[in-house]
Amino acid sequence: MTLIDQLRRDEGLRLTPYRDSVGKLTIGFGRNLDAKGISRGEAEVMLEHDAADAAAEVDGALPWSGSLDDARRAVLVNLCFNVGIGVAASATGLLGFKKMLAAIQTGDYDRAAAELMDSRYATQVGPRAYRLARQLQTGEWQ
Repeated sequence: MTLIDQLRRDEGLRLTPYRDSVGKLTIGFGRNLDAKGISRGEAEVMLEHDAADAAAEVDGALPWSGSLDDARRAVLVNLCFNVGIGVAASATGLLGFKKMLAAIQTGDYDRAAAELMDSRYATQVGPRAYRLARQLQTGEWQ
């Protein structure tokens, strides 16, 4: 047995945040998020994993997105990362951007950008939406 083995056993693994016995927000093997948080390196690893998860969700829900150039496909992944994939029947998540997605599918990137900007999302995120709309229009990274 090693110290790490003991800590794994004694702390237990929790993959979603919870409040410990004294009310501290905790995750993993007893990581006190209130007191310690996470490191820059841990945040970078989480970002890479979460971006890959969002890309997989886009690929699964919008298989046609694989034919887009990298910059335009990235807009879809960026939106999915930010708001989730959602479901086609609701107005939430990436799949809720029905008019924008239809315009992208037909290659009408000006209309797709306009639809993105004509959304509640655009009012919520401001400059991010402008950058993504421009990226849709031009196919160039913003």
